[in-house]
Amino acid sequence: MTELAKSFEPADIESRWSAAWAQRGWFEPTLDPARPSFCIQLPPPNVTGTLHMGHAFNQTVMDALTRYHRMLGDNTLWVPGTDHAGIATQIVVERQLQAQGISRHDLGR
Repeated sequence: MTELAKSFEPADIESRWSAAWAQRGWFEPTLDPARPSFCIQLPPPNVTGTLHMGHAFNQTVMDALTRYHRMLGDNTLWVPGTDHAGIATQIVVERQLQAQGISRHDLGR
């Protein structure tokens, strides 16, 4: 029986799959009006607390869905930095600003 490594070393796996994806053109963006489109939002880093397994799971699902649709030939877009919890993020940021004696209104647009 093959003994498993004590820790995961992604370099070999990533280089193998990255080369396969590049060879198949799966890293090349397309916009084909005849193909279906798939878009998903990637939230910004969590400012409301420490990252946990739920965050990792969520990112993994988004990554898998985006790659799946890309491999189907769909027009795919994974939009980075859009916030799924705007109010919670705003409260945390405003408290951090308040601790510095700054209001969000002082920052402008």
